[in-house]
Amino acid sequence: QVQLVDSGGGLVQAGGSLRLSCAAAGRTFSSYTMAWFRQAPGKEREFVAGITWTTGRTYYADSVKARFTISRDNAKNTFFLQMNSLKPEDTAVYSCAAKARVAYGSEFRGGYDYWGQGTQVTVSS
Repeated sequence: QVQLVDSGGGLVQAGGSLRLSCAAAGRTFSSYTMAWFRQAPGKEREFVAGITWTTGRTYYADSVKARFTISRDNAKNTFFLQMNSLKPEDTAVYSCAAKARVAYGSEFRGGYDYWGQGTQVTVSS
């Protein structure tokens, strides 16, 4: 029904930048919320950032606020995570996600039904 394909990961030095992309297909996303999560080895999956598809309201985890920016291009059915000032502790597999509900506040942090395959981000010190 809904397919998500994420890409853009790689190896960067501390202080560098990366831009992740997620291509969405399968339906109209007017009532959807899109998000990025990450999971480091041996750790729980962590919410990073979310955005509502139609209005563009954003919500960030405290750990990435002021460094990461989530955005979307509705015409291209694609959303992004711009990551600046990267730190070694940002190293993780990053996955995009979507759900067919408009999220508010803490609702951004969970309840996602569709997932991309994941893309590796490695930050060297």
